[in-house]
Amino acid sequence: MINVALKDGSVRRYEPDTSLLEMAFDISPRLAKEALVARVNGELTDLSEKINGDSSVEFLTFDSDEGKHVFRHSASHVLAQAVQRLLPGTKLAIGPAIANGFYYDFDTAQSFTPEQLAKIEAEVTKIIKEDLPFSRVELSRQEALRKFNERGERYKVELINDLPEDAVISCYRQGEFDDLCAGPHVPSTGRLKALKLLSVAGAYWRGDERNKMLQRIYGTAFPKKSLLEEHLHRLEEAKRRDHRKLGAELDLFSIQDEGPGFPFFHPKGMILRNELENFWHEEHKKHGYDEIRTPVILNRALWEQSGHWDHYRENMYFTRIDEADYAIKPMNCPGSMLIYRSRMHSYRELPIRMAELGLVHRHELSGVLHGLMRVRCFTQDDAHIFMLPGQVRDEIVGVIDMVSDFYQVFGFKYHVELSTKPEKAIGSDEMWELATGTLQEALEVRGLPYKINEGDGAFYGPKIDFHLEDCLGRTWQCGTIQLDFQMPELFDLTYVGEDGQKHRPVMVHRVVFGSIERFIGILTEHFAGAFPAWLAPVQVKVLPITDRHMEYAHKIVEKLAQRDIRVGLDSRNEKVNYKIREAQAQKIPYMLVVGDREAEAGAVAVRHRSRGDLGAVQLKQFIEDLTQEINNKENK
Repeated sequence: MINVALKDGSVRRYEPDTSLLEMAFDISPRLAKEALVARVNGELTDLSEKINGDSSVEFLTFDSDEGKHVFRHSASHVLAQAVQRLLPGTKLAIGPAIANGFYYDFDTAQSFTPEQLAKIEAEVTKIIKEDLPFSRVELSRQEALRKFNERGERYKVELINDLPEDAVISCYRQGEFDDLCAGPHVPSTGRLKALKLLSVAGAYWRGDERNKMLQRIYGTAFPKKSLLEEHLHRLEEAKRRDHRKLGAELDLFSIQDEGPGFPFFHPKGMILRNELENFWHEEHKKHGYDEIRTPVILNRALWEQSGHWDHYRENMYFTRIDEADYAIKPMNCPGSMLIYRSRMHSYRELPIRMAELGLVHRHELSGVLHGLMRVRCFTQDDAHIFMLPGQVRDEIVGVIDMVSDFYQVFGFKYHVELSTKPEKAIGSDEMWELATGTLQEALEVRGLPYKINEGDGAFYGPKIDFHLEDCLGRTWQCGTIQLDFQMPELFDLTYVGEDGQKHRPVMVHRVVFGSIERFIGILTEHFAGAFPAWLAPVQVKVLPITDRHMEYAHKIVEKLAQRDIRVGLDSRNEKVNYKIREAQAQKIPYMLVVGDREAEAGAVAVRHRSRGDLGAVQLKQFIEDLTQEINNKENK
């Protein structure tokens, strides 16, 4: 008999050669129905696998990240099978699971039109109903090369040739179809239940524009139809909220052909941006930061000293000045180092908190540019804190509190990830362990749950990342706190201690918005363009019913403007309902309809963009209420 330790701590005994699926049935028929894959002694394994020794076993369902990944990777194989059934001779490239779905890249002369996509989806549904088992077969390198060469599957042959000599090569079969794959997969195609093909795009083989352009089919899959429908609804809602579409409709920003990846902010977009920056200035002043500004172009020697030349050069832009090499800054930190180093500091001054809204430029490939979310120049709301070793924990806790307060204003929930030492890094293992442990301690002081993100730290230190969750449940990495023992060393930063000797300060890099541009994109989608009154480019639109009410309307505009309320007047000779619809389309928070009764009473008929008709109120009272709403930064 073999002993199987389960996740709940219990141990069950089974005959050798018992499959994982049989074990799941023994534990619970429901578990057997919902389990997709198992983790055996830390390794993901097909449920058909038979266990012959004492093991720890954890069964994974669609509720786990690994379960979702296996489920959707299995769906990509079914898609490939359907395409080859309908279009024999189609060559297969790759078909991975991705966030919320999967894709497969195909080499075929047939264009995937919407009509063709519908036929493929129908064939996919048929394969799911056939409930074909997934089975794994291991091959030698020679067998695998012969197999795929005979089929003319050159992309698979290239993948096999790129595998390490000692790699285990395997294929997965369902029915008449098999594909090169490391696995694991769900037990059978019938587990996939609800699958939807979403779109077609072009994709260069291996992302290299020198290679052939393939056709990529995107899809998603769920174990229940209701979950699929909910997801499709979210996708439609995401399209409605797309910040690129709303940015044009609301006249906030544009991306011009003359500057791909370099956003242009229009007057209304600048109001939104300025409000965010004003809030940033206020909060940083409140938390003891001094503001600085550093140059956009600095010489090559500086970037070599900071380590960016070796670790980040492919993402940088360069120029020459007076026969010397210069770089356009991709990050603000070296400038802060130079300001700190410009004079001697005493331990009594520390911590020193320097904040900068710094414009940075990073080279991004044209294929990844996306509105304000992925650009080539953006304003990073950086800060660099120089401190004594004994101040580190409290400073990081202070930054955590500040970030939390920021996000609360916008109504964002968030989760935290701790990213550890990457493969390319500077500094000793001991320094990295100390830095990582300090960040963990600060998170635990605040009682914040966090996920470890192995190997995703900056090259100079570990970091805490804050991932915002928007109203559609999507997450966006914005704020970050990076502890750095390296740059003070690289730039020979010092302070004079109590003993009169020079010592190294510890340094923290941190951002809250991350990028002003990207944060505006996130906010636009989160609020669907209906920004809270304190952020809205136009806060109030005055709508006179007829021309004879125009004089009173102008008085209202004047009084609102005197209180720094952003107000517009619709003086067109149009029906008031038309004016209301126009203001609604522009997502203006408040509309003030004025006619005879309002003019006589010194009142306004208030209409809110989402709450509808709020009735008549005295103008003075409306101004007081709105001023309070704006000052409190309410999210109405």
